[in-house]
Amino acid sequence: MADIIDGKAFAASLRASIAAEVAALSFQPGLAVVLVGDDPASKVYVANKARQTVEVGMRSFEHRLPAETTQATLLALVQSLNADAAVHGILVQLPLPRHLDADAIIAAISPAKDVDGLTVTNAGLLANGLPGLVPCTPLGCILLLHDRLGGMTGLNAVVIGRSNLVGKPIAQLLLQQNCTVTIAHSKTRDLPTLCRGADILIAAVGRPEMIKGDWIKPGATVIDVGINRVPAAAPGKTKLVGDVAFAEAAGVAGIITPVPGGVGPMTIACLLRNTLTAAKRIESRATLVSEV
Repeated sequence: MADIIDGKAFAASLRASIAAEVAALSFQPGLAVVLVGDDPASKVYVANKARQTVEVGMRSFEHRLPAETTQATLLALVQSLNADAAVHGILVQLPLPRHLDADAIIAAISPAKDVDGLTVTNAGLLANGLPGLVPCTPLGCILLLHDRLGGMTGLNAVVIGRSNLVGKPIAQLLLQQNCTVTIAHSKTRDLPTLCRGADILIAAVGRPEMIKGDWIKPGATVIDVGINRVPAAAPGKTKLVGDVAFAEAAGVAGIITPVPGGVGPMTIACLLRNTLTAAKRIESRATLVSEV
């Protein structure tokens, strides 16, 4: 049976270390979260972000806008947050209503405050191995891998999924760890065979339980990023499953993350870590400018 990673416990430990560092600062970091519309899942997620932000000693700025908010109004809010010295991190909750251009909104966020790591500037910094702000879920995956594996030099890593949010950035982070990285996707030929060669398998495709136990190399480390809601055994009930068929995979893998309780809790913890990182950089620059 595989060693199961407790992402919830790891995230709690990370938040505790962030809180201790925040308490030692001479200023209070601030995180602004913007929610447009009434998507139920997004509302719960934003509420959790706000609660955990306050718990680690940061200021939480919530902006809840109606679904009919215009592009101009949302852009104006982002610009005002860019200019607000009390705000060190800005996150616009996705998905946005269909009439809004999400790419344009993300592009308007100051890269220094882009704690989701989605601006072209931060993506470019990551691709070039330079300091920037890294998307939260991939960062959480790497922290979990580093905790269990230590050095990853020379390991074969297969990433299933090529999104800008998870697949591409986690591939870049694995390259920085000196892994040999393959990105697989919907057009990949003979995906099961490719997966069987992976020492590290990252599933981020959004298809419930697609990766079967016989796709996995014995002893491999499996990181399941998928969060899929499917019907449960009880009528009218649902449950969360990952992209990996967990029961099958756990009998083959050496290390595996469960769903829920694996990668998921790391996302908000890494958002807080990014906010702390952004705050220290911004305040350091402000101090340098004031001393000139």
